[in-house]
Amino acid sequence: MARRRGEERREETPLPSEDEGTMLCVIQRNIGAGFLEVYCTDNEVYKARIPGKMRRRVWMREGDVVLFLPWGTPDRKGEVVYRYERDEVKKLIEMGLITEEFLEEVAEYG
Repeated sequence: MARRRGEERREETPLPSEDEGTMLCVIQRNIGAGFLEVYCTDNEVYKARIPGKMRRRVWMREGDVVLFLPWGTPDRKGEVVYRYERDEVKKLIEMGLITEEFLEEVAEYG
């Protein structure tokens, strides 16, 4: 079956990896100029940059779960690697990678 125009093909959902250094985070607020404030599973707040390939293609809102790659600098910055859809977040909860309590905690804090 042919793909329709405007329809994107999604591959396998990326998961956080200790080898790559990625972690799951929730967007707290949009700072502007392509930057977000994210709260991660290590209970730290980071400043995340939206890379150019995602900037006008993937819309990000407060409360969205993202895959985040910290740069390893002392100023707590990094970049967003992937934004998870709602059904993918449910799968992450089922797999035990993120808890509903964490998501509720971020909603109360933000």
